[in-house]
Amino acid sequence: MLATFARVYVDDLEAALPTFVELTGEQPRLRFTYRGLNLASIGGYLLLAGSEEALAPYRGTHATAIVESVDHVLRITEQHGGEVLDGPNEVPTGRNLTVRHPGGATIEYVEFHAAARSTFS
Repeated sequence: MLATFARVYVDDLEAALPTFVELTGEQPRLRFTYRGLNLASIGGYLLLAGSEEALAPYRGTHATAIVESVDHVLRITEQHGGEVLDGPNEVPTGRNLTVRHPGGATIEYVEFHAAARSTFS
């Protein structure tokens, strides 16, 4: 794992960002849209904004983890009896996979492409 983000679901990204800028002392590293959502990573948070309908499929996901290899996570998931809920998919930042692990934790794993990875150096 390269990084882990706590997911924060918000109604309005522009209204939410100033508070998180102040809390973290950072500016958003990544901002992008995906499936009707507006997203921004800032500090240890991933803010997701959209309508209730757009957010509904994602609210059950507990965290987002940035990993070296989605394929490696997929192998571990299969070995330990986890359930792939979505993916692997091509996404604006690289590839992702959402998994429900034994015990019930639901995590999104993202393998960044070079441009997204450069935001963390």
